[in-house]
Parts: sequence; C-alpha cells; structure tokens
Amino acid sequence: MIEFQAVAKTYAGGSVAVSDFTLVVESHRTVVLLGSSGSGKTTLIRMVNRMVEPTAGRVLIDGEDVRDRDPVALRRSIGYVLQDGGLMPHRSVLDNIATVPRLNGVARGPARVAAEGLLELVGLDLSLGRRYPAQLSGGQQQRVGVARALAANPNILLMDEPFGAVDPIVRRELQDELLRLQGHLGKTILFVTHDIDEALRLADEVVLLKEHAQVAQRDTPARLVAAPADDFVRHFIGLDGGERVLNVEQVAGRRVAVDAAGRPVGVLP
Repeated sequence: MIEFQAVAKTYAGGSVAVSDFTLVVESHRTVVLLGSSGSGKTTLIRMVNRMVEPTAGRVLIDGEDVRDRDPVALRRSIGYVLQDGGLMPHRSVLDNIATVPRLNGVARGPARVAAEGLLELVGLDLSLGRRYPAQLSGGQQQRVGVARALAANPNILLMDEPFGAVDPIVRRELQDELLRLQGHLGKTILFVTHDIDEALRLADEVVLLKEHAQVAQRDTPARLVAAPADDFVRHFIGLDGGERVLNVEQVAGRRVAVDAAGRPVGVLP
C-alpha cells in the first residue's frame, strides 16, 4: 500500500508543483493519476521512489516512511517504467532486463535466464534478447521497459506515461498487455497519463488532478463518467461537449452506438 499524507512540493524559485495532496493506493490495484501537463502527476510518483523529496508531508509504503529507506535500495525494490523506455543503448535487451537483479547480487547466468522468462511474459520472442534497443520498434522497447521493471519482482510499479510515445495501434496493444499482466501478477500500480481513454481503460480507480495536484475527483472509471463532480470534470472527460454522450442507431440489422457527431464507436450485442 502507498500512502501520501498531505504532501507538497515547491521547487527553487517558488514554483509549486504539489500542494497538500493526500491519497491511499490500496495493494494490488491500478490507480491512474490523470491530468493535464503541469498538474503534478510525475512529481507525485517520483516521490514514491525518492527521485523527488517532498517539501512537506510524508509518503509511506506499507506504513513505513520512504525517507527511512536507503534511496538506492528503495528504487531497486520498485519497478519504474518511463515514457521513452529508459533503456541503456549500449546493453543488449537481456542485459537491460537483468540490470537490477545483477545490481542486487544475482549472478549473470541466473539473471539472464530470468530475463528470458520475462521476455516471454511480456510477449516478445527470445531472439530479441540479443539485440540492442536501437534495433527494436517503439512498442518492443516499451515491452522491454516493462520486463525490466518486473525483473526484481517488485510489489509496486510506477508507470509515467509509459505508452505516450507510440502510435495508437501499438498503444492499444500495450494497454492490453498491461491488463493481462496485471491480471496475472496483481501488482500495485500507480499509472500517470493525460489521456482520458487510457485512464478509463486501465484503472481500478482514477484520480483526476487539477493544478498543483488538487484532486478534482477520485472514483471508479464508470462513476467518473456517470457522476462527474463538477464542470471541470465534465469538461476534462468530454461530457460537456457531448463527445461521450452516445446514442443507438439501427444499421444493417445491428444496434450501433454512435457519438454526438454520428461516428460509430461500437456494436451492441
């Protein structure tokens, strides 16, 4: 469990990134921090692994203040997936995945064997293990990034816009892969995105943030759409413009859901 207790972050020069943010992320759930650029999402998740230190408040993992943990050991115990994958270009795919286990003292042979298993887990062929990041597609690089984040078998995964740099088709495939992995592994995932559709698809719970990480609404995806808290929420998720208001039309003997502009979005059984 991750707990933010009235955390705040003010950078040099007086720039406020986070102001009095409180949240409990329950174990084995996917919580999505959703908001526009500058809303403090990345600052918040980087507080969990002490890449950013709060200027006020506390961050706890299973009741322990992260400031009481050695920062290097803490980061090695938490999976972290970046938007660009963050892979080391001079190391092979297998060696990238095995990085944290090797740093934790696992011998090279067993670490590479485990890395091969993780390649298969994220849906990549073992032959890719000998390649270097530049020889992979963007989607493959992101899968390797997820595999590397899982290599030390962490309880927590921090995912900062992990699928934002790939095309829509690959993004959908990576979302499917994450849903499959989470169903199999049951990690505690804190996921950052500015994409409402991604948040609705992946989250057990969505935390929609305003400026300075002020919580506009915290809810399940279904309730966020069905019962937005205020005009800010309605505007952000597209309800005030009718983008998410659907109607049903009969087409070729089937019931087709269409949006406010008449564009089809799906077929009803």
